[in-house]
Amino acid sequence: MNKKTKLAYLMLMKMNCKAAAYKSKKYKYAKKEKHGGDGENEKDLKPRSPVVTLMGHVDHGKTSLLDYIRKTNIIAGEFGGITQHVGAYNVKFKNGKSITFLDTPGHEAFTAMRARGTKITDIVIIVIATDENVMPQTKEAISHAQVAKVPIIFALNKIDKVNSDPMKIKRKLSEMNFLLKEWGGNYPSQEISAKSGEGVDQLLEKILLEAKKLNLRANPNKPAEGTVIEASLEKERGYTTTILIQGGTLKVGDYLVAGTFHGKVKLILNERGKSLKKEYPSKPVIILGLNGPPFPGEKFKVFLNEKEAKQFVENKIKLKKEHKFRFQRKPQITLEQMTKKIKKLKLIIKADVDGSVEALSDSLENLSTDKIVVQIIYKNIGLISESDILLAVASNAIIIGFNVKITSKAKILANKKKIDIRLYSVIYNAINAIKKALDVMTLDAKKIIPTKLVGTAKVINCFQHKKIGTIAGCLILTGQIKRNSKLRLIRKGQLIYSGELNSLKRFKEDVKEVNKGYECGIVIKNFNDIKIGDIIELY
Repeated sequence: MNKKTKLAYLMLMKMNCKAAAYKSKKYKYAKKEKHGGDGENEKDLKPRSPVVTLMGHVDHGKTSLLDYIRKTNIIAGEFGGITQHVGAYNVKFKNGKSITFLDTPGHEAFTAMRARGTKITDIVIIVIATDENVMPQTKEAISHAQVAKVPIIFALNKIDKVNSDPMKIKRKLSEMNFLLKEWGGNYPSQEISAKSGEGVDQLLEKILLEAKKLNLRANPNKPAEGTVIEASLEKERGYTTTILIQGGTLKVGDYLVAGTFHGKVKLILNERGKSLKKEYPSKPVIILGLNGPPFPGEKFKVFLNEKEAKQFVENKIKLKKEHKFRFQRKPQITLEQMTKKIKKLKLIIKADVDGSVEALSDSLENLSTDKIVVQIIYKNIGLISESDILLAVASNAIIIGFNVKITSKAKILANKKKIDIRLYSVIYNAINAIKKALDVMTLDAKKIIPTKLVGTAKVINCFQHKKIGTIAGCLILTGQIKRNSKLRLIRKGQLIYSGELNSLKRFKEDVKEVNKGYECGIVIKNFNDIKIGDIIELY
């Protein structure tokens, strides 16, 4: 760390300390209290409302349930008055209790926030339609909630339908090792109808009971801090930011920093558009005044004045620039790094059919020893998607694909996040690769699985030769191609063949290597089923 970076770092820490020590008539502080709540004084902590996120499969009734709960909100007034989606709202009940609900775009956004180190929810409600089944997206939602390590409550919806079968859902959940409390397990559940409202009151009671067990508390007597839910640019009002206050009290006139943006809070609105002078922990609000739109999941905090807020942002930007190149070059996790660093191998399994998923998962889990555990944190059928990449980011997992493709968006995100994805078309190859990795982890050997990617080439033409077979006319996209390299042939995101490069030619002449940007002819050893558009990865 050079002198400028060190100075910026020290000033950043100083800003944090000043924000924590800020005393005025607006706020009461415990002596020598740290900003952020790490050193909170017990007497300053007050009970707060639980923050609840609803997740589940499309069309299983999440929105209907949220709408019904919103109608019963005794402080909301006319339901028709709610004209805009703000991502979060607080519901107050007749008994004086309240719950904050987050209306996120899906579990991908939920996990993206968690991947940034943001714990934004206290409880997750998994909504399942009893007239259907436990769908793939439901399984994904459950996995994301488990990774976040938050309590789960199952809401079994649509019990008013003729073909409703709650018992089928309960059996399926038990097969997935989610035994409900009524069957002697640990997971609360409630049969509901979001349409008629049957069972919704009981569900809310179970949410409050779970919150009571968590003993949720926060200190309202300090500058506000919390998390950004969403942000947008409106023509009439400028940048509007929906935030969740997780500690302290936010007031009009406060100087607030969220991510790398700052500004004076000019206006505070609740989800119904009512103007507020101040708001407390566990409450979502819309604020106006920031000079830009922070990313969802960014932390925010309040400072003494505009000068200190700007200084904090400037120092934060300096540190980001200093470390940007270093972080870009450092991949998050790879199979080789796992063999060196940890004794638990976390895997995400995606395959083409259920049978393959179960067979591969069982085979890999059986490789666990008394010293090393193979942990399948998520398994499902279908394409490797952005959701899988985000889950791998949040849990430091390796993705194993069996006879499946990767979506284009997922591939871009995986490259950006440096996620290690292994594609296989033969189950024994996958098992052997993981077995070798476990051997390395056990023996702490220097030798690792030789899969360092050295170059990629795209097939732009194919030529048939009587003696040689298929010659692939290729353009080198990345790195360098060397003769006698090992290779993988990828077709539309799916692994077709793993083998060796037999010969490498440039203008009918044998060469030892070809660099990025040049064209060449490649012959794959014992394999001729090559098509235009195939990608050849060499390692």
